[in-house]
Amino acid sequence: MKISVDYPRCEGHGLCAAQAPEVFSLDGDAELIYRFDGAEVPVDLVTAARTAVDSCPVAALREIS
Repeated sequence: MKISVDYPRCEGHGLCAAQAPEVFSLDGDAELIYRFDGAEVPVDLVTAARTAVDSCPVAALREIS
């Protein structure tokens, strides 16, 4: 699983980081940090990552094949 992040769309709500802290976090300026940018999300984190994608209130995250 890969995730596409629309960084300009992200408003820094942090719901993704709450759902999948091993995948997403926010820096001190509430800017999104996606730890697997350009890479596959590890299998053991896929369920949490999907929940995080679904939780984004501004649809800044999208699962890609």
